[in-house]
Amino acid sequence: MKTLTGWLPVLALLWTAAYGDHPMRNYPENETLARPSVRITVGLADADIVGRDHRALQAAVDYVGNLGGGVVEVGPGEYLMRDSLHMRRRVTLRGAGEATVLKKAASVRRLLAADGDFGEEAITVADAAGFEVGFGVHVASKRAGGFHTICATIRNRDGAYLTLSRPLNADCMMADEAYAETVFPVISAYQVDEFRIENVAIEGNREHNGFINGCRGAGIFFYRGDAGVIANCTVRGYNGDGISFQQSNDVHVVDCLVETNAGKGLHPGSGSQRPVVRGCRSLNNDDDGFFFCWRVRNAVVEDNEMRGNGGFGISIGHKDSDNVVRANTVAQNAKGGVYWRKEAEPMAAHRIRFIGNVVEDNQRVGLLIEGETNGTVIRDNIIRDTGRGVQEIGVRMGEDAGDVALEGNTIDAKRMIVDERK
Repeated sequence: MKTLTGWLPVLALLWTAAYGDHPMRNYPENETLARPSVRITVGLADADIVGRDHRALQAAVDYVGNLGGGVVEVGPGEYLMRDSLHMRRRVTLRGAGEATVLKKAASVRRLLAADGDFGEEAITVADAAGFEVGFGVHVASKRAGGFHTICATIRNRDGAYLTLSRPLNADCMMADEAYAETVFPVISAYQVDEFRIENVAIEGNREHNGFINGCRGAGIFFYRGDAGVIANCTVRGYNGDGISFQQSNDVHVVDCLVETNAGKGLHPGSGSQRPVVRGCRSLNNDDDGFFFCWRVRNAVVEDNEMRGNGGFGISIGHKDSDNVVRANTVAQNAKGGVYWRKEAEPMAAHRIRFIGNVVEDNQRVGLLIEGETNGTVIRDNIIRDTGRGVQEIGVRMGEDAGDVALEGNTIDAKRMIVDERK
């Protein structure tokens, strides 16, 4: 009789034959992750599920997810989102490109009428008009922001008393002007893996919505959403970040457009390991075009365009080490091209390989290294002002910067290299 150890190679072969290799190791970006054959359609008419808002989309995603995975195909049309579309494991959401529009509904904001306590799964609002069961809601205060806020779904309502799908992540006190607002990611993925979002357009409707920080919201947002893929999607006009993923490993974002959002364009963060961002455009967002948040490591960021953003083209900082940034275009950004943020040595971004990029016509400086970084390689880049007279410095190394290898770069600026190291 074989022992369990003796059966392991046989079990491994059977698993591989049935399911292939583990998706976190390797998976093609142009194929559906969900291997079961379940397929369901959603549309304004002539579909398996007919509807024009988030409820029809969620019904389809839940149905396919509960059957083990498959494909939800969303036909052309505009779908009004009063809550996030919550992704499920091994489900592929596939639209018809720019013809499939998920539009954020206008938000309603109310002050809380009772303190919201840490861990409480309910709130009391001053006026419940516009807060219905099944709507998404964001709870925050002047003191509780960023990761200390939550986005949740209203489960029940008794007058102005609302129960929520998630507990509060901080004390939200009336004294701190705590509030609830019907803002949320248009598509979100919490605690799921092996899913895919492709060929959809997000319309953020920013002029009719309150702002939400990218740590808890974006047009498309993942929290612990491992091995998720976003392909050929557009996020525009969201009152926050375009695409953000936090504590999410092995995420691939390919061939996407994020533009005219009120926050950052692309925002990997909070310990997200091994992300790949390829072939994307981050254009005319109010903040940084690409923001490495905290502890983003072993990323590959290549063949992207960050242009015309209100912050830096690329910002990299807190423990964001061992990342490769290559073959990107970083141009015409309002604060500068690429910024290594000012961090002390234990928290700085080390061993960044910045290779083969074009950095041009950004305000003031092409590359700015202010952190106590080590092992920085800047190789074979074109760093230039094309005659606009705005990118006056090619590369500036602050007084705390560590070793920087400058190799094979073409630099054209009034001041090509400014080295302020001690």
